[in-house]
Amino acid sequence: MSTAIADEQEILSGEAVAIDVQPVGFILRAGGALIDMLISFAVFLAFIFLQIWLMAQRLMDEDLFAMFSIWAVVVSFLVLPITVEMAMRGRSVGKLAVGGRIVRIDGGAITFRHTFIRALIGVLEIYFTFGGAAVITGALTSRSQRLGDLVAGTYSQRVRTPALPDHQPYLPASLSEWAPIADVARLPDRLARRISQFLASAPRLSPSARVRVAQSLATEVSAFVSPIPAVSPEELLLGVTVLRRQREQRALTIADDRAERLTGRRIRI
Repeated sequence: MSTAIADEQEILSGEAVAIDVQPVGFILRAGGALIDMLISFAVFLAFIFLQIWLMAQRLMDEDLFAMFSIWAVVVSFLVLPITVEMAMRGRSVGKLAVGGRIVRIDGGAITFRHTFIRALIGVLEIYFTFGGAAVITGALTSRSQRLGDLVAGTYSQRVRTPALPDHQPYLPASLSEWAPIADVARLPDRLARRISQFLASAPRLSPSARVRVAQSLATEVSAFVSPIPAVSPEELLLGVTVLRRQREQRALTIADDRAERLTGRRIRI
């Protein structure tokens, strides 16, 4: 559980590990808030049109119209935002559109108290000032917090992340003759994980760092792999990783088939 603020862009976990978090930017948050405002106004106008129709049908007098107008304001601009935000765990239609979620300053989930404070102050700073107070406050705070967020101790955290590419490593053609005779079974799991991490991050490394790390890992691998092919260090690491995964997958498939056969025999008995 998060316990403290590390700086403006990270929080500290219970193990004192800094976790990088990103607030929704000012422009995106304003766009999301505008969507939510339009929805609230649409609901309010729907109530008003319904009341006008009821008056036209002589089913409502002026006193009831005034009373239900107040009720429509409360439902549209207070009850509706609270209900949606609680039901969607810190999100709304506007926040879904911009990829944000309202969370506490420490990164935890909000409660009814946080939502109620934000919605109540939001009526004043958004609707009474036509968004002016919220725009000024959001522009002056590092996390684009409006006044309701500052009082409630919340902010809009970015939760939409780009999809990770589906990267499937392949065996280099230069290792096609080496693969059938290679022995990679003795490679330690810890070293195999380090190799996988390097291969995943290699495109983001500088050329010199990439060569240096690949050479260092290839030197470690040479003690556990036989024979060592005459290829570049990175090709060796890629070949070892692919071959090891293929053989582990094959072993798991054989074990599953054997277990299914044994289970079938026991059922027949």
